[in-house]
Amino acid sequence: MDKIKMEKMTAFSILGGVLLLVLAIGLCKRQSQVVWNFLIRVVFGAIAVFLTNDFLAAQGISLAVGLNPVSLLTLGTLGFGGFAALYGMLFLQFL
Repeated sequence: MDKIKMEKMTAFSILGGVLLLVLAIGLCKRQSQVVWNFLIRVVFGAIAVFLTNDFLAAQGISLAVGLNPVSLLTLGTLGFGGFAALYGMLFLQFL
């Protein structure tokens, strides 16, 4: 009887360990997706700011958003909304 009880305990321990391992892998995968998503937003946001600044300069409009850590953090966190917010704040200062 003790052997069966021990085998059940071992089986439950192994099953619990596998479950924790699967949960940990899923959590790591989700975190890596969040990081990659942030980095992709930063890169494309910086390219969009650079191109928009060049376009506005070619049109003779002296508005330019600087690329600094705060603006890159805004672009990475908010995406297109951050891009619009940066240029919106700049436009309000221009008025």
